[in-house]
Amino acid sequence: MLAEPDATVLHGSGNSMMSRNIYHNKNQDSSISISKMDVIIPFSPDVPCDNNGQRMWWAFLASSMVTFFGGLFIILLWRTLKYLWTVCCHCNTKKKEAQKVNNPANSQAADGTPKGPDEKDEVVPASEVGWMTSVKDWAGVMISAQTLTGRVLVVLVFALSIGALGIYFIDSSDPIESCQNFYKDFTLQIDMFFNVFFLLYFGLRFIAANDKLWFWLEVNSVVDFFTVPPVFVSVYLNRSWLGLRFLRALRLIQFSEILQFLNILKTSNSIKLVNLCSIFISTWLTAAGFIHLVENSGDPWENFQNSQSLSYWECVYLLMVTMSTVGYGDVYAKTTLGRLFMVFFILGGLAMFARYVPEIAALILNRKKYGGSYNSTRGRKHIVVCGHITLESVSNFLKDFLHKDRDDVNVEIVFLHNISPNLELEALFKRHFTQVEFYQGSVLNPHDLARVKIESADACLILANKYCPDPDAEDASNIMRVISIKNYSPKIRIITQMLQYHNKAHLLNIPSWNWKEGDDAICLAELKAGFIAQSCLAQGLSTMLANLFSMRSFIEIEEDTWQKYYLEGVANEMYTEYLSSAFVGLSFPAVCELCYVKLKLLLIAIENKSELGESRLLSLVEWVELNWCKLQTKIINVYAAVSPRAFFYCKACHDDITDPKRIKKCGCKRREYTKMSVYKQMKLACCFDCGRSERDCSCMSGSVHSNMDTLQRAYPLSSVSVHDCATTLRAFEDEHPSTLSPKKKQRNGGMRNSPNNSPKMMRHDPLLIPGNEQMENMDMNVKQYDSTGMFHWCPSKEIEKVILTRSEASMTVLSGHVVVCIFGDVTSALVGLRNLVMPLRASNFHYHELKPIVFVGSLEYLRREWETLHNFPKVSILPGTPLSRADLRAVNINLCDMCVILSANQNNIDDASLQDKECILASLNIKSMQFDDSIGLLQANSQGFTPPGMDRSSPDSSPVHGLVRQASVTTGANIPIITELVNDSNVQFLDQDDDDDPDTELYLTQPFACGTAFAVSVLDSLMSATYFNDNILTLIRTLVTGGATPELEALLAEENALRGGYSTPQTLANRDRCRVAQLALYDGPFADLGDGGCYGDLFCKALKTYNMLCFGIYRLRDAHLATPSQCTKRYVITNPPYEFELVPTDLIFCLMQFDHNAGQSRASLSHSSHSSHSSSKKSSSVHSIPTTNRQNRSSKAREAGHKQK
Repeated sequence: MLAEPDATVLHGSGNSMMSRNIYHNKNQDSSISISKMDVIIPFSPDVPCDNNGQRMWWAFLASSMVTFFGGLFIILLWRTLKYLWTVCCHCNTKKKEAQKVNNPANSQAADGTPKGPDEKDEVVPASEVGWMTSVKDWAGVMISAQTLTGRVLVVLVFALSIGALGIYFIDSSDPIESCQNFYKDFTLQIDMFFNVFFLLYFGLRFIAANDKLWFWLEVNSVVDFFTVPPVFVSVYLNRSWLGLRFLRALRLIQFSEILQFLNILKTSNSIKLVNLCSIFISTWLTAAGFIHLVENSGDPWENFQNSQSLSYWECVYLLMVTMSTVGYGDVYAKTTLGRLFMVFFILGGLAMFARYVPEIAALILNRKKYGGSYNSTRGRKHIVVCGHITLESVSNFLKDFLHKDRDDVNVEIVFLHNISPNLELEALFKRHFTQVEFYQGSVLNPHDLARVKIESADACLILANKYCPDPDAEDASNIMRVISIKNYSPKIRIITQMLQYHNKAHLLNIPSWNWKEGDDAICLAELKAGFIAQSCLAQGLSTMLANLFSMRSFIEIEEDTWQKYYLEGVANEMYTEYLSSAFVGLSFPAVCELCYVKLKLLLIAIENKSELGESRLLSLVEWVELNWCKLQTKIINVYAAVSPRAFFYCKACHDDITDPKRIKKCGCKRREYTKMSVYKQMKLACCFDCGRSERDCSCMSGSVHSNMDTLQRAYPLSSVSVHDCATTLRAFEDEHPSTLSPKKKQRNGGMRNSPNNSPKMMRHDPLLIPGNEQMENMDMNVKQYDSTGMFHWCPSKEIEKVILTRSEASMTVLSGHVVVCIFGDVTSALVGLRNLVMPLRASNFHYHELKPIVFVGSLEYLRREWETLHNFPKVSILPGTPLSRADLRAVNINLCDMCVILSANQNNIDDASLQDKECILASLNIKSMQFDDSIGLLQANSQGFTPPGMDRSSPDSSPVHGLVRQASVTTGANIPIITELVNDSNVQFLDQDDDDDPDTELYLTQPFACGTAFAVSVLDSLMSATYFNDNILTLIRTLVTGGATPELEALLAEENALRGGYSTPQTLANRDRCRVAQLALYDGPFADLGDGGCYGDLFCKALKTYNMLCFGIYRLRDAHLATPSQCTKRYVITNPPYEFELVPTDLIFCLMQFDHNAGQSRASLSHSSHSSHSSSKKSSSVHSIPTTNRQNRSSKAREAGHKQK
């Protein structure tokens, strides 16, 4: 027996022959020189191995080959026999069928006899098939991942396969073949246990397989053939041969399937990544195992003489440098088998390396950079912003939401979008990384909603693409987002942008949508049309309102230019604040005057919260009622907002203070706070100059916030007007009858005096005073208003009845009307002209005050809009084009109150600079037109036209008496125009005489400051403004839409048209709401203040005497110049200070009450009489005044007044 434990195992046929010679010629001496031995096997005396050191690798390989080919032979033999048996049986069956056809009587007799032995034989195979099927189904269930048992078994088999591969890695450090004692070798015992389990699992798979042949040839079966039988042979021979055990690495290919069974892999990218990695690694390890086998064994035809000692990991290294085509040469194959394998492997391995590695790297590197989850910060709220996420939309949103004036914003913004941001947007997020986070995902996916913690978010804001070519599709996308979010979290507050007004009705179909809980839909088309409509009533109002609800920083200009005064007004914003107990007992006008004069605040409206938490907005609608309604302590709850001046104000401590910055918390407040905090809340919306006062106000300290847990944040509001009427106040009176003075309860309608004995405008209760217009309107047989009483209404008219030809329009002699130039065709998206007409047909105007509306545009387009317009009176259509001067002259555009230029084709053009080409061309076309000064007056006088301002229908003491309008327009540049723009940069093309830079922001440009241009982008600020104030959208919509309410939206969602209603006291009471007007200082009761007077004096006089709230000035652009100017352009000054000097040409923006005594007889009006009735409507608005020398303005005003008298 020859042995050397540490010797290297040598192989070859020559070595076997030498062993046989030694066996026959050995002598008695047991010690033989090692030099005579070429074949040495690791040997232990305790193991009865081959005495000659003969290797038995062929036995291990033969066991695998016999198993594989033997089984394959049996399967093929079985299939052959089965085929032959089937063929034979098929022939017998045909013979039997032929016999049945030839002997039908026998077959019928057979049917009537009991079952014979042949029929019983047919039942036996059926029972055998059923038993085999049940076993097969049971095996299939055991190995499938559809059941818990199957999943456990599959995972266990994979884990044991990886364990067997690990044992191979351990054994690879030993020689290829060695003597092992099964009872002492622990790794061999474990490997034996694993392979017994694999054998059982193989049996289950074999039983469950439908096609035994394909099962026998699949990869997992081949792995079992070459790994399981050698283990049993090793136990029998007490030998161990590494052999083909490396094939267990092929089991790694199923790694992705196992992870899918465990619900670890869910996305396609992750599954693909794991698949690529597992295939690459398993191929790599398997090939390395083959090289390790042949290089350590040698070539059989070389008598195993050319072997080399390589560890398994060296072979792994060799395969990697080979696949990567690096090939350092430090390790290489010496055997012919190894080199031949490398030739074929490098072809497939190189292709796999070149394909898989870049793809794996791409999947790893391109994995969602923003695919994590949001981790909320304790004590800090967050909102989720989704929808149309682009650089422009995000920058506009963040600029307003994170404005420096909002110094108490403690909200984190989480953006969710399914497309990763580009470099510019990513840089924007990084600049605001402390308050902004971005996550890639979709709100339609509940998993992504969970990632951003939508259930704990304070609100969800959905942005819309304002420039999309298909607005309805964009609205449908946002509605689906709302549905998904509400389905996941029904209580989440959602603020969404909508493009089309008619699509808002779909939001009402969502069960969890509740506007009372803060859900809001900002309809851009509705608000845009409403702003433009209000500019028809008071030119420049759209600019003023847009600046009020937008956050603008104060820009100080030293030069005495129009920009200086305009920017001072731009810095004004609207906020919500609570009044202190010092205001208890004061009337509403007294509170307004005190806030303006003393606190430098402009009081707009009051919100009253009842005991049940329901809000009531008491604004100028109930002004006269509130004049004598004393505010008591029980209905005021102290609370602080951004500027706590009104909250901290104390008459005893602050009465002699002139600087509002010095108004701070005093000792009186501490004693009253606890007692009053349990009462109902009454908010006041205030507009003040935050640019210089509030933002740097020293009294806005951190202690204020810390002492009040329910502190309100600052949020911009708009000018306020609500639809609630006297019924709201009556409910208020029922709850608090003691708050009304005896004069209020008498309702005698006579002249009343305020506490300071200032004269008041005579006011009658519309429901109790007989003989007035309200009683005349209460005709149960006539429908003059819609069912809500908010708008003028008429029976629906066919479009052919309102179409005018050029000659008919010229004979009508329109004047004081509104010309709407609309570009559109059959394929254009609807702009929603109803939203433009509704504010102009609000019921707080008398019928004779309604401005006729003439649409100039494509008849095909207007037919599509007419369904929503046929119930409004005084609407006409002139088919044509706004670019035709003949059509414009036919509608007397030089005598119109306002020309509106709209386009429905703006979003169909890809080039942003060309989106507004039609509107710009129409605007320039009108401005370049020339008119004869005499033609307009002659035509007007021939029809009995009374020039505006000469109307005697209103009393001489009325502030709207004697308002002067220029007699005629000789150039189109003096025609009041407002142009809608899509692209803000195109505003530079509207005025050729301005010096606006193309990069200037829209609100700083001259056309926007003058109110002649309006862009939908200014409405972007409403998203953040609505979030910070849940009432802002209702307040703005109520003012600009003329009184649209959620109830009206529900009605329009049902019928898509206004429904007429009979006049009742309740519906007529809805007319009693305020409206916007422009007050002239050229003549009338305020003429004495027009020449050098103070704006504060005008404010107090209008407030005390006529119940008018002034809030801005519309001034000529060159009014500050000492030299005369022919320019008639005006700009907006918002909320001037008290000492601001007035000039005679100024127009004053004011909110005025509905005047019941201004009504006239409601006769039926035809097209030919529009001008005669519209001439008297000038009692509530004023227009541009001819430019004259500033030194002669006062004298000319006096002369005009004497002529009228």
